Amino acid sequence: MLCCFRVFSRHYRKVKAIFGLTDVLLISLAFIAAYETRIRVHLEKLFYLDFPIAVLLLVLSALIWTAIGYWFNIYEKLDSAHPRVVLRDTFQQCALGAISLVMAEYMLRLDLSRSFVALFAVYAWVLLCLFRIYAGRAIGGIRREFGTAHYVMVVGSGAGARNLGEALEQSSDYGVRLVGFLDDDPGQVQLTQIYERYPLRQLPDLLRQHVIDEIIFAVDSRKLAEMEEVFLLCDEEGVRTRVVVDFCPHVNSQVYLDRLGATPLLTFSAAPHDEIRLLLKRSIDIVLAAAALVLLTPFMLLIALLIHMTSPGPAIFRQERCGLNGRRFTFYKFRSMCDNAEEMKASLVHLSTRSTATKIPNDPRLTPLGRFLRKFSIDEWPQLWNVLKGDMSLVGPRPAVPEEVEMYQRWQRRRLRMRPGLTCLWAVHGRDTVDFETWMKMDMQYIDTWSLALDWKIILRTIPRVLTGRGAS
Repeated sequence: MLCCFRVFSRHYRKVKAIFGLTDVLLISLAFIAAYETRIRVHLEKLFYLDFPIAVLLLVLSALIWTAIGYWFNIYEKLDSAHPRVVLRDTFQQCALGAISLVMAEYMLRLDLSRSFVALFAVYAWVLLCLFRIYAGRAIGGIRREFGTAHYVMVVGSGAGARNLGEALEQSSDYGVRLVGFLDDDPGQVQLTQIYERYPLRQLPDLLRQHVIDEIIFAVDSRKLAEMEEVFLLCDEEGVRTRVVVDFCPHVNSQVYLDRLGATPLLTFSAAPHDEIRLLLKRSIDIVLAAAALVLLTPFMLLIALLIHMTSPGPAIFRQERCGLNGRRFTFYKFRSMCDNAEEMKASLVHLSTRSTATKIPNDPRLTPLGRFLRKFSIDEWPQLWNVLKGDMSLVGPRPAVPEEVEMYQRWQRRRLRMRPGLTCLWAVHGRDTVDFETWMKMDMQYIDTWSLALDWKIILRTIPRVLTGRGAS
């Protein structure tokens, strides 16, 4: 386990903040060095920035670089990553930063020297790499010399408490110090060091005689109710307390504390729950879906006309699908099959190459035009309206029909906890060639690792697959 995951997550936010602030300083130095180098190099075209413009570009560059660092989770692993990973991630950050700066130049109608931008990116990469490669050692040294130790006691002495004690020992580079264990059984606890096991009744004296910043309860859930007096004592003394919740079985869930009025709630969420990032995802859906509908409407009208001319029946196929948490909605797509395709399904289902979701190779119900529409995913365009309405997202697990959902295994139903999408992770790894089991597992992988950056990666990888028709049948 990497060092960065052995410290309290709230404490590690400070480390991320340090890296972000350091980036601002180093990017500023790289900007100044690149500017001074460029104006001293006598090229054919003179280059000069007015002071207000230079300040604007400097601030903008610092914001862009740090935003990219947070967006791609670069700061999460800097003090424990291999130098090769640091070099790669920093190169990606600087390349994207330079591209963003050039885009900002066109938006602000400035005239930047391309050699200046190149020098800036190179200097930034060199300075950031030099710092980051030695960051772990540097931060550890600073913490040892100037940091304040954080003293922790553990209530309990069972296997869970011992595992917690080992994790606290491994967090020593982050200033965490394990003081000892609180338990009514006498004796000592042997880890890498030997720790005293104090009886719970001695806690008031321990709080008076020792520096104790917080106490973590790692006991059986049945014992928690018996420790009400201990919790009250810690509350009165102002000592922070935490409770290990491994007695609540959860594999995929993230755990966080919420409140309903004055009532505290311990929450387990097996799907993304960050309301701010989900709001950003929804905003991106609305903007891109609306823009795509405006651009594609003339072509969609032409396709609808072609469908009417080449086969009888409506141009738009409507079907009930399952959305977020099982909500039913009307799903739209261009009709690519004959008008009575649903009635013919029962007689053809035995030809399906998938166990749950029906997929019939060389489906005889497809019309010639429909085969073309499916190959290039043109039949999916009307789902942009589903995205705009909020039934779907641009990226997410594909929406299933209720009959398929009824056949899901229990673990597969978790895919309903994310708003369904136009494209998804498995769609960029083979589209129709992916078997059902892999499809389900990749949907779970998407849910468990979801980020806005992942959405953009999937969108950008979907575009060439759709344009070439690769993986479609």
